[in-house]
Order: sequence, then C-alpha cells, then structure tokens
Amino acid sequence: MSPAPSPANSRAREAFAAAFGHAPDGVAFAPGRVNLIGDHVDYNDGLVLPMPLALGTAVAWRRSDGPDFTARAADYHGEAYRFDPSAPPPAGDGWHSLVHGMAALMREVAALDGGLDLLIAGNLPRGAGLSSSASLCIAVGRAILAASQTAPLAAQPLAQVAQAVEHRFAGVACGIMDQMAIAAGTPGAAMLLDCRSLAWQEVTLPPEWSVLVLQSGVERELVDGAYNTRRQECESAARKLGVASLRDVNPAGFDPAPLGPAEARRARHVVFEIDRTRRAAAAIAAGDIALLGTLLREAHASMRDLFEASHPEVDRQVAMINDWIGAEGGARMTGGGFGGAIVAILPAPRADSLARELTAQGYAEAMRVFN
Repeated sequence: MSPAPSPANSRAREAFAAAFGHAPDGVAFAPGRVNLIGDHVDYNDGLVLPMPLALGTAVAWRRSDGPDFTARAADYHGEAYRFDPSAPPPAGDGWHSLVHGMAALMREVAALDGGLDLLIAGNLPRGAGLSSSASLCIAVGRAILAASQTAPLAAQPLAQVAQAVEHRFAGVACGIMDQMAIAAGTPGAAMLLDCRSLAWQEVTLPPEWSVLVLQSGVERELVDGAYNTRRQECESAARKLGVASLRDVNPAGFDPAPLGPAEARRARHVVFEIDRTRRAAAAIAAGDIALLGTLLREAHASMRDLFEASHPEVDRQVAMINDWIGAEGGARMTGGGFGGAIVAILPAPRADSLARELTAQGYAEAMRVFN
C-alpha cells in the first residue's frame, strides 16, 4: 500500500520546480524501514520483523518529450543524470544505477510512451541501515507507474523488481525484506514477514512503548563490508547440512559438525535468529517488553560474535544504551550491519530521557519512530 504523504513530498515538488522550471505532474513516495529483529535471515527464507518509517524518499515526476529520462538528486546538490531507459544501466554507480535499473526493468510492466523528468528528495540518512536504496527504488517504480497510468503493481512484484535492481546493478545480493517492508508495510506498525512465502501480518506495538532509532555515526558499506560473502557462507552451510535453506534447520537439532568454523557461526546465527524473531513477535503481542529486550540483546550479541557483522563503536553504544534501559526493553544494531543505526525499544515515558541523555553526550539526535 502507498503510505501517507511525507514532508519529503513538499521538498521534492519545490526542488522539481526550481530544477525544471515548472511544477511536476505528481509525486511518488516510499518509506524507509527499521528492522526490529531478524537480520541476515531474509535471504535464508527466514522470518523478519521490520517497521516502515514516516521518513523516506519522494520522487517528483513529469512526462517529457523524447525517450530519455533526466533525474536530479536534491541530496547531491541537484546532480543530474540523463539516460535512455532502454540502454544497459551502469553497474554499482550509486544512485544512478538504482534509478536507471528501475527504469529499465519497469519497462517490462509499465507501458510508458516517452521520457520522464524526475527529482529525488529524501529525508533518510544514507549509510545508516534504514534502507535508503530500497526506498529509492520503490519510489522510482511508483513514479513510473503513475506516469504511465499503469495500474499500481501489487507489493510483491514491485518489491521483486526493486530487489532485482539491487542484485543486477548495485552488486548487493540482498534478500527481500527491505523491498517488501517498504512496498507492503504500514508506517507505525511492525510487519512479521515470511521471506519464503512472502506472507505477512501486521504486529501492533503496545501504545505504552516507544521505538527509537539512533545513528551510531559509523557509515556502513554493504558491498565493501562483506555482505555478499556472508550470503555465500550461509548458502554453503545449507548445502552441507542437506537443506534447501537454513530456514529448514530446527534449532533443537542443529548440528554444526559438517561445517567449517565460519560456516558454523553464520548458520548458528541464522537458525536461532529466525527463532528469536518468532518469539519477539509473540512477546510484542503479549506486551512482554522484558522478554523482547532480552531477545534484542541476544540478537545483537549473535550479529557481533557469530555473524561478525557489527562494529566496535556500534557495540560500545549498544552496550551503553542497554545499561541505561535496564530490564524493561533493549537495544541492538539494525540493518545489514558493518555500521549503521541502532534500534531501541523501551517504555514511552523513558524515551525522551534517553534521547536527551544521548544528545547531552554528543550523539546524533534520536529519531522517535513509534509513540
């Protein structure tokens, strides 16, 4: 479903008029997301628990003469990129490859006669693990659908196009969590997503809880950060264990004997993280913030020690925040790892105090993304 308008929409409209000299025909928006628990399990067919955000990416658009697209990025000082959507997209070239890739693949589902002018404006911090790349892809896809007057795609096929762009042109062998959460989720509600069947259900957080997202200051790079290597290790472990994916391994019967040391660590993280995600959704439904906090702390330790996808500075901040929160709630790194953001869940009356404490210590302002 398409989320409610964001402040990014107004910024995109204004920047479009300044860049192109006239108003856009429309604006498409896609949110970012924070993953509460369940990292690096989506490409192992596991369960994840993301939450779409009010922040995201807006793409103002207007149809133009000729076959070419002209895209401008407000967050890159209005940098322009002109391209023929029928030409091969550049590989691994930042936002250019994502926009061009979406235009190229959307040609298969949207009959657009002529070109487009696009103005991209967002309010998601880049490199923070809040899925700015998937947000950009979904927003561009929605803009192309609107411009072509093609009926909106269902969430699943639109998410799959955006995932294919990441794989083919950005060089990141990501799972489907980000794209599905952004295409199908509702900001303010968690989403328990089965990454094998792509079935999902909303998980409503208790109104007396708050969710904070905190920027660690460590910018992540998924390609350079060995994300693809982790996926290869998981796939190798599944083959050696004789299963289609690590989703099929029962935690009670997990036997790492056939695996190498690194494969055993990766597999143990995935197998038990899927179980933690299921238990976390149940803890939210039961209003058990203490159990949820325990699961968040276990998830962070697993990402740090078994998946080896954290960062010393992120670990230090997570430990500090968990000490401050105590037993009622918890915090963990979120996203693909190797830097990025931290998510904390705690009683709402204490959220402002934590945010003030972090600001007083010189950390970036915490975003309150729920209650």
